[in-house]
Amino acid sequence: MKVNGNAVPATDGMTVHTLLEQQGYPLTRIAVEVNGAIVPKAQYDTFALHDADAVEIVCFVGGG
Repeated sequence: MKVNGNAVPATDGMTVHTLLEQQGYPLTRIAVEVNGAIVPKAQYDTFALHDADAVEIVCFVGGG
């Protein structure tokens, strides 16, 4: 699978939550898109990922 353009191996049973933990992303202040569709935070624990998926993870930062 591709995560932010980089190849990352997908393991059996990998969910969005698992991927975020493995990649060191916080679970707050982020948005996750899989194959062009936003994944709601309520589905992070159950949304299964696959080898052919394209994942984009965006972190929100404050500033002015």
